[in-house]
Amino acid sequence: MTANEVRLCGLLLREHFGEVVEKVGTHLLRNGAQNLRTIVHETGLPLDQVKKSLCVLMQQGACTFFSGRKGPGSPAEYCANGDRILRILRYPRYIYTAKTLYGDTGELIIEELLQRGHLTMSETVKTVADRLTQNMEEGRSMDYSEVSSAFSKLVETHFLQRCPPVGAEKKTASSDNPTAPVVTGPPSAESFPECYTVPHVKLFGRGKRPLVTEEGEEQRNAKKPKLDTETHGDEGIYWQVNFERFHLHFRDQTIVSAVANKLDQTSSEIVRTMLRMSEVTTSPLATCTKPLSANEIFRSLPSSYNIQRQILDQYLSLLVDDPMEFVGKAGESGGGMFVVNLHRALANLARATLESVVQERFGSRSARIFRLLLRTRHLEQKQVEDFAMIPAKEAKDMLYTLLSENLVQLQEVPKTPDYAPSRTFYLYTVNQLPTARMLLQNCYKSVGNLIERRLFETKESKRLLEKSQRIEAILASLQASGAEPEQLTEVEEMITAPEKQQLDSLRIHVNKLDSAENQVDETIFLLESYIFSTATST
Repeated sequence: MTANEVRLCGLLLREHFGEVVEKVGTHLLRNGAQNLRTIVHETGLPLDQVKKSLCVLMQQGACTFFSGRKGPGSPAEYCANGDRILRILRYPRYIYTAKTLYGDTGELIIEELLQRGHLTMSETVKTVADRLTQNMEEGRSMDYSEVSSAFSKLVETHFLQRCPPVGAEKKTASSDNPTAPVVTGPPSAESFPECYTVPHVKLFGRGKRPLVTEEGEEQRNAKKPKLDTETHGDEGIYWQVNFERFHLHFRDQTIVSAVANKLDQTSSEIVRTMLRMSEVTTSPLATCTKPLSANEIFRSLPSSYNIQRQILDQYLSLLVDDPMEFVGKAGESGGGMFVVNLHRALANLARATLESVVQERFGSRSARIFRLLLRTRHLEQKQVEDFAMIPAKEAKDMLYTLLSENLVQLQEVPKTPDYAPSRTFYLYTVNQLPTARMLLQNCYKSVGNLIERRLFETKESKRLLEKSQRIEAILASLQASGAEPEQLTEVEEMITAPEKQQLDSLRIHVNKLDSAENQVDETIFLLESYIFSTATST
């Protein structure tokens, strides 16, 4: 992993799990697989803290272990999974997507599994039902069967998957070297046939509200382990969030949104229908969807759009002829066979992102030169000046600026073997894939800076935030006990006007930083998808 990725992983671990877990996690990311004794020695942390940190990382799927390199009987070694840690940045997006698709119940199921790493279905259903019941009116509660139904729907659409049982993980080891470490890999539907099979769970009842006794008693009881001796039939079957399925959904949404912006809403609905129809039949690594006939697309379109067959044919022709190449034609049978070009769509969106970055940083003229080089591949400086219609001095300065930022590369083509400058062509070019990788690293650095700034802002106002939380808790307890309005006003006045102004300013600032993190993460996802798609297509 690069230094920017390790730094970002460390910040995410510190924010969610504390400084001790951050120290252990970043140490493993920098130094690779190590046994427990080495980790304790090199980090300088107590053995108990290192064990607990490794437990937290393994619970979250951010750490794996395997038999030692010295053969059977040697100490187990631990290895951190940086890609899994970086997924923490996308947690809000996963939760929001679940809320959009499956409502509040789906949102809380995904939230619980993200927070806890993995849980059984019965534990998840009970916890989510209790949380939903707390937010309902007095006398109402959430039935376990409703939560179980939402859980089953998430599994059916592959947003949730089973964790592999102990000993059933996919193992990779060298056949020539039997003493090589055996690394456990993540489960997949192919290697683990019951990955998406929901067990029969015996769950009857409704969500419960916490019993509020005296002040602080509820909080102390919450910390005590709950002894639940009741069996539900799913003991030992744990579930986790399937991030790859979410990423496929994000990719499809990105393509649909791009079509809507480029053409119109009707075109985007046609592409959405095509993606939905090929969701099950298309491999996650495929460069395009399975071919679909115009007749099939017409029958699958939402009835609310009321699109006639002739209009559909015109829209499909428009999509095929569009230079962004979102849709391609694969044949003439059945009124025409059409596919969604997933790889080309991602490549074009990544290219548009690169052009946008150049325009924002260096201006419209530099963006014109950058676009010109992307389309024509190799040009000399004189050709760039002529084709871009920019004066020679300005074009030279812009080219050198882009070259110094590694956004443009210079390729030498000698006429003679001695590489004499007078007998050498100097061609400017843009390599989209390396440029996308560089921009991805800049995005990791930007998100790290945003998180650091947000942590600094909250640390500076820690005392004020704690005071505000205490007052909010007092107000909530007074309202629950039916206090007089005068009492509530008196408690509210414990925060002075300057403190209120400072709190409002802090919240606005933190919300802006959060929003910026999410926006940068969208760019990160697009660039990661493009790089991964390019690697798999070649």
